[in-house]
Amino acid sequence: PKQHGIVANGWYERETHEIFFWRQSNSLVQSENLWDALPNESTVANLFWWFNMYSKADICVTPRPVYRADGRKIPDLWTNPPNLRTTLQHTLGKFPLFNFWGPTAGIASSKWIANAAIEVDMMHSPTVSLVYLPHLDYPLQRVGPNHPSIPEELLAIDEVVGKLLDYYQSKNIEVCILSEYGIEEVQYATAINRTLRDNGLLSIREECGQEFLDAGASQAFAVPDHQVAHVYVQDESKISTVTALLKNTAGIEFVYTGDERGELAHERCGDIVVVSECNTWFSHDWWDDDSKAPDYQGTVDIHRKPGYDPRELILAEGWRGSAPRIAAKLLAKKLGQRTLFDVVTMDSSKVRGSHGRTPAMGSPSPIVITPSCAKKMPQSLPVAALKKLIVSWVNS
Repeated sequence: PKQHGIVANGWYERETHEIFFWRQSNSLVQSENLWDALPNESTVANLFWWFNMYSKADICVTPRPVYRADGRKIPDLWTNPPNLRTTLQHTLGKFPLFNFWGPTAGIASSKWIANAAIEVDMMHSPTVSLVYLPHLDYPLQRVGPNHPSIPEELLAIDEVVGKLLDYYQSKNIEVCILSEYGIEEVQYATAINRTLRDNGLLSIREECGQEFLDAGASQAFAVPDHQVAHVYVQDESKISTVTALLKNTAGIEFVYTGDERGELAHERCGDIVVVSECNTWFSHDWWDDDSKAPDYQGTVDIHRKPGYDPRELILAEGWRGSAPRIAAKLLAKKLGQRTLFDVVTMDSSKVRGSHGRTPAMGSPSPIVITPSCAKKMPQSLPVAALKKLIVSWVNS
């Protein structure tokens, strides 16, 4: 991150005093991409690996919903070449966006992406295909890695991967399987922003009886992403004070400032980086009363929330997340009426899996299953080494 600048899924823009999550422009990546390092004659297809828009990859497929003025969100894609958007959805059906993220996220999105990868290979025969299959992200965060339903979920994605593997092997294509991270069991969330607010450091703006974060007016605030959070401090003379507060906050195990931030120390990085204890994750919450939470909090709104929120995977209990209420809201939307789709839980204790802590901190490791052309692989390696390895495999 110190070189490429992607310090998290989102960060604070100091110039505009705004927090942005899940932007897609590849121009945000400030270092060499894999496709830049490959031989000139190589072609790359990127299917759903992030920062996938306007890159130099030859073929790109990424989710890009249509946001209508009446509040509707319509599933769609952004692709390069542009006509691939129509071709894939004509062949495979509409991309199942609501199975890609949200309370109905499930295996359907991974099936669609795997089938799209096969279609792209048949049409374009790229040298390298980067294919993201997200399925395990959903159940592991909803119920945790030790839940008895997880073996069934593993079998579901194994079937999808198996189909894709069979296709590639039939074409004599080498395959590398890798995971981004290992997810560990968590029991509760730590709300850093609530602590900062209680100590007079975080400012809120009240709008229509609800409380919204006023980042630019705050002395300090946290932008959480799973088990890691960036804490931004407006006045550097107060960094030591905020650091001392965080070191004495339950749920936080590691607090880093200055050079201690290591490879995260990019200008987008927080002035302080904190890592949670093993059984907790970081929520962005700053309110004490759910009735005063921002209106977007009970919805799936990945761009407006100032932090990653896995609660979006889980329906609210009771009437708020009930089938009749959801059906009524869907009908209202189809009739063109604006309606707040507030159906996901606001209870942070419902989340059972998270990641961000490193194996050195005692957390599970991601894995890599190398292709047959790989020789003399070490028992472990840093993630940053993968690009060089992939280039060597292409050249072998």
